Amino acid sequence: MTQRKKTDNPASIHLLIQNLRTHHRCGRAVCILVGTLLFLSILAGASFNVMPRMYVSGQVAESDVIADHDIMVEDSRATEARRKQILLLQPPVYDLSMEPFTAFRNKTMEILRIANESGEGKQAASALSHLIEDTTQDMAEEILAELAKADVQEYLLKSLMPLIQENLAEGLVADLRSGRVGRAGVIIRNLDSGAETLRPDVGTLHDVQSFLAEIASRSRQNAGLTPQSRRAVNIVLAAIMPASLTLNREATQKRAESLTESVKPVYYQLQKGEIVVRKGERVSREQQIKLQALHSSSSGPMRWAITGGAFLCALLVSVGLFVSPSGRPGSPLHFKDVLMISLLLLLAGIGAKSAFLLGLRMDSLQLQDAFAVAFPVAGLVGLIATVFAARRYCVMGLLLTFFTMLMFQADYTLFIYHFLGGMLGTWLMTRAQNRQDVVWSIIPLAIGQCVIWTGTALLAKISFEEAPVYLVAVCVNSIFSLILLFAVTPVIEMLFGYSTRFRLMELMNLEQPLMQELMMAIPGTYHHSLVVANMVEAGCKTIGANSLLCKVAALYHDVGKLSYPEYYIENQYGGPNKHDKIAPSLSVLILLSHVKKGIEFAERYKLGREITDIIQQHHGTRLIQYFYQKAQRLGEKPREPDYSYPGPRPQSREAAILMLADSVEASSRTLDDPTPARIKGHIDNIIKGIFSEGQLDESELTFKDLHYLSENFQRILTGIFHQRIAYPEVKVANMPQASRAPAEGRGGGEKERNKIHTFLPSAGETGGKARQRMTPPHSIEGSR
Repeated sequence: MTQRKKTDNPASIHLLIQNLRTHHRCGRAVCILVGTLLFLSILAGASFNVMPRMYVSGQVAESDVIADHDIMVEDSRATEARRKQILLLQPPVYDLSMEPFTAFRNKTMEILRIANESGEGKQAASALSHLIEDTTQDMAEEILAELAKADVQEYLLKSLMPLIQENLAEGLVADLRSGRVGRAGVIIRNLDSGAETLRPDVGTLHDVQSFLAEIASRSRQNAGLTPQSRRAVNIVLAAIMPASLTLNREATQKRAESLTESVKPVYYQLQKGEIVVRKGERVSREQQIKLQALHSSSSGPMRWAITGGAFLCALLVSVGLFVSPSGRPGSPLHFKDVLMISLLLLLAGIGAKSAFLLGLRMDSLQLQDAFAVAFPVAGLVGLIATVFAARRYCVMGLLLTFFTMLMFQADYTLFIYHFLGGMLGTWLMTRAQNRQDVVWSIIPLAIGQCVIWTGTALLAKISFEEAPVYLVAVCVNSIFSLILLFAVTPVIEMLFGYSTRFRLMELMNLEQPLMQELMMAIPGTYHHSLVVANMVEAGCKTIGANSLLCKVAALYHDVGKLSYPEYYIENQYGGPNKHDKIAPSLSVLILLSHVKKGIEFAERYKLGREITDIIQQHHGTRLIQYFYQKAQRLGEKPREPDYSYPGPRPQSREAAILMLADSVEASSRTLDDPTPARIKGHIDNIIKGIFSEGQLDESELTFKDLHYLSENFQRILTGIFHQRIAYPEVKVANMPQASRAPAEGRGGGEKERNKIHTFLPSAGETGGKARQRMTPPHSIEGSR
C-alpha cells in the first residue's frame, strides 16, 4: 500500500539495487538491455560521412562540395581590416607638462638680462648666439639692441608671457599634423595632476607654428613697437618657444595592442547543406578557406564524446523502466519484457541509422531531413503502449526519440517532434476500442503531427517554400506508423505471448470459446464476472490504471470454477449444497483449486501473462473464514495456512482493484435492504478489512485511490440494487392467474435474489478476530 506522506525509499543505491533484483524477475535480461544501449550509443557515435574533397585556389572543382554540418569560418582579411580600422579610431596619448614653460621663462629672463648688459658688445652677442641657435654676430647685436628697450621688455613680459603661459597650459604641440592623420581626437594626460581628458576634435589643439603666427599678428597690432622690435621679438620666441604636449608612444602602443586583442575575429557561417563550390567552377581563395575549415572540422570515424554521452543519458532514462516516480520498483518486469524492449530499441536504432545513410545518398539536404521526419517513431511508441502502462511507454518514447535524434545527427527540434508525435500516438491507441478505431486514428495522428511539425519548423526557422516536402513526410510517418502497428503486433503476441490491446479487445468478444463456456456452463459466475468487470473498469478509469486489462481479467478471473461448478453457490440454483456432506478441509481444497485451475485455463487458452498473474493474485493470501470456523466448531484444530489462498498478494494496481471489486460485489449479495447508505458502509467495511489484512501492501494503490474506488463501486452497486415501485395488478379477462408476472423489485424476484449470496467478512472479521456470524449452510465461498 502506497502512502503519499510516508516514503520508504531505500537509503542507499545498494539497497535499491537489491530491492530491484528481488522485485523484478528479469534475470540476465538487464545485461542484454545495457548491451543494447551500449551498441546503439556506439552506432550513434559512428560517422559514415564522406570526407569533403579538398581543392586549392585556382583549381577547377571536379564535383560539387556540400557542407555536411554547420561551421563557422574565420575571414582573416576582414578581421585584419577591422583591427586596422579600430587602430585608426584609437586616439594617441599626449603628456601635458608645464615644465617647458618654466624653462622658457627662465631662458627669456636670461636673454633680457644679456640685453640689459649689452654694453659689453661682442661678449653679450656671443652669449645670445649660444642661447639662440643659427644666429649670426650682427643679428645678435641687432636683437640685443631692440630687447634692451624698456617698451619691448614691458610688452614681452606683461603682454606675451601670460598669453604664452595660458596656451601652454591648454596644450601646445610641436606639429599638429602628427595628431590629425587618422586619429579621432587625442587623450591629454596631465602629468602634474594625473587626470586624462579626451579631446575628440583635434582642430581645437594649437601647435607652435600657429601660435607664433598669432603672436606675430598681435605684435603688428601694437603701434608702440617698431618693425625692428617686432622682428627681434619674433626671432627670439621662434627660437625658444617650447611645446607643452609630447606624444607618449609607449602608452599609445600599449593601448592599441590591448584594443586589437579585444577585437573578435570576423566569422561567416557555413550552413549544413550549403554548396561550397560547384562542379566545373574555379575555386577562389575564399572558397579554399571554406574547404580547409570544412575539412579540418570533419570528424573521424568515431565520435567518442557522443557515444559516452548517449550511453550515460540512456542508462539514466532507462531507470524509469524499473522504478516508479514514487521510488518503488513498480510492477515486476519479466525476462521477456526486457528482452522485447531491447529488441525494439535495437531494431529502431538500426532502422534509423539505415534511413540516415540512405538519405546521405540524396543530393538534396531537404530530402535527407525529410527521411528523419518520416521515420515512424509514433508507431513504435504506440506499439509499446499496447503492452505496457503509461510510465513505461513514456520512458520508451524518450529512449526511442533520443536515439532517433542521434542516429539522424539532428537537433532538439526533431526530438520534440518525434516525442510529442509518439505521445499523441499512444493517446489515440489507448482510446481505441477495436482495430477499426485504430485505422481511423490515422487522420487525427496525421493532423496532430502536422501541427507539431509546424511548431518545430518555426523553432528551426524553416522557410515556407520547403514546407510541402516536410508535410508529405509527416503523412508518410503516420501511414508507416499504422502499418508498423498492425504488422508487428501479431508477431509480439506470438513470440512473447503478450496480451496486447488488440488481443485484450478480442478476448472481450462473446464469441471467444472460453467466454462461451463460461456463459453456458456457469452462468451465475458469468453474471458475477460481468458486474465485477463493470466495477473495475469504472475504478481504473478514475485512478488512471489499465482499465482494459483489468476489465478482461475480471471477465476471466473465476474461470477456474468450470472444474467444479456445482460447488459454488452462484451455480447451485437453490439446489442442495454439496459442502454439507464433506469435511471443511476438502471444501477448502475445492475452493483453493479454482485459482489453480484458472491459471491452467488461462495458459491453455493463451490469455496472456498479465491476465494469468491477476487470476493468481485476485484472492491474495486471504483466509477462507467460513470453513475455518466450521472446522473449529467440529472440534478440529485447523491451521490458517491450510485454509488460506496461496497468493501471492496483488502485485499491481489492476490485481488489487479486482480483489476489492470481487469481494465487494460478492458480499453485497448478503445485504437485506441494499439502500445507498448501507451499500456505502458495506463497501467501506470490506475495503478496510482487506487493507487491515495487508493484502494491498505490495500494490501501488494509495488512500486517495481507495477513496475514488469506493465512490465508483457505490455508484455501480446502487444502480444494480435500485428500487422500483410495485406496478398495479392488471386484471385481464380469461387470463390464468399463473401467467401474471410478479411486480419487479419487491416481489418474488427480490426474494430469489436475496437467496443467492456469498459470505465475506466485514472489516472486523479478518484473521483470528472474525466475528462468529455465519451465513446459511449453502453459502460456501467464504472470503473471496
